[in-house]
Amino acid sequence: MPRLVFENQSSTASKKGGHMNKTSIIGIDLAKSVFQAHGMTSSGKQTFARQLKRAEVAKFISKQPKCIIGIEACSGSHYWAKLFKQYGHDVKIIPPSYVKAYVRVNKNDKRDAAAIAEAASREQAPVVAVKTTEQLDLQALHRVREDSVNNRTRTGNRIRGLLAEQGIVVKRGHAATRYEVALILEDASNGLSCSLREIIADLREEWLRCDDRVDYYTSRIEKIARSDARCKRLMTIPGVGPVISTLLVAYAGNGQSYRGSRDLAASLGLVPAQHSSGGKDVLLGISKRGNRQLRKQLVHGARAAYRSLEKCPESSRLGLWAQSLRASGKHVNKIVVAIANKLARIAWSCLVNERDYKAL
Repeated sequence: MPRLVFENQSSTASKKGGHMNKTSIIGIDLAKSVFQAHGMTSSGKQTFARQLKRAEVAKFISKQPKCIIGIEACSGSHYWAKLFKQYGHDVKIIPPSYVKAYVRVNKNDKRDAAAIAEAASREQAPVVAVKTTEQLDLQALHRVREDSVNNRTRTGNRIRGLLAEQGIVVKRGHAATRYEVALILEDASNGLSCSLREIIADLREEWLRCDDRVDYYTSRIEKIARSDARCKRLMTIPGVGPVISTLLVAYAGNGQSYRGSRDLAASLGLVPAQHSSGGKDVLLGISKRGNRQLRKQLVHGARAAYRSLEKCPESSRLGLWAQSLRASGKHVNKIVVAIANKLARIAWSCLVNERDYKAL
């Protein structure tokens, strides 16, 4: 009998040990060709560290027990997240800024994967929602449009800079670049050399192509905004037009992945950064984390909304609130950023509750 009891205890211990050594979290450092995977138990004990070729990743993950898989937010992260979800895993896409805190000593792929696994094990870890194909398409549309806008601005500045060196000043603005530069090129008495004249003409053609691309992608965005119910709701908010509404849908979807309106605003870097020590809470300027493009557009929209609200502040609670900030002596730029924060919160409410914005 004692022998039987001993065998049962040994068997139980073996089962417990097997359970304790079970991989429950996997951190994967994504790459183009060679991936690094780091497995660990729920208690943080390493179970494996393995290098995988790209073609081996799907097969390897499909054979793993159902667990949490952490990956860093980067190009391709949404593709892999959707693939891993198909195998029944709980996937967490974690912002790089949060993973950085867990990297130990010198950075390499193996330590990066371990840091991602450790970050994924934290319940409070911020998570990027896995985007749908529709959201990714909309995001791609905005990225290409932004590239065209930046190229147009850069080319226009180059034209003005080259002409300024010749003593010719061109006003800022699309109309000046389109029409005034053409007149300068036709003017044979302005002293421009043939070589520089050809360069300016070529740059102007490039500027026109960029301008046409911006118009093309803007028209596509406007068409989507007119047909999407979520975008139409968002465009009832002051300062929110087709560009901002589609950016919000591409970024936040239906808003359900955020616990509250402040979470959305925080993910866009529109809340104060905190530096507290010794029991003293110190709030700094906005954190500027998250999607830079959407944050910038929300600030532009807030500035337009503020100009409109200033004319008739009594027409809405938002206007009265902005007026109170102005009366308290706040600088206009701080008021605009505060309104941008408010717009993000209102947008979350409109998306989650599926309702239009009501001014009163």
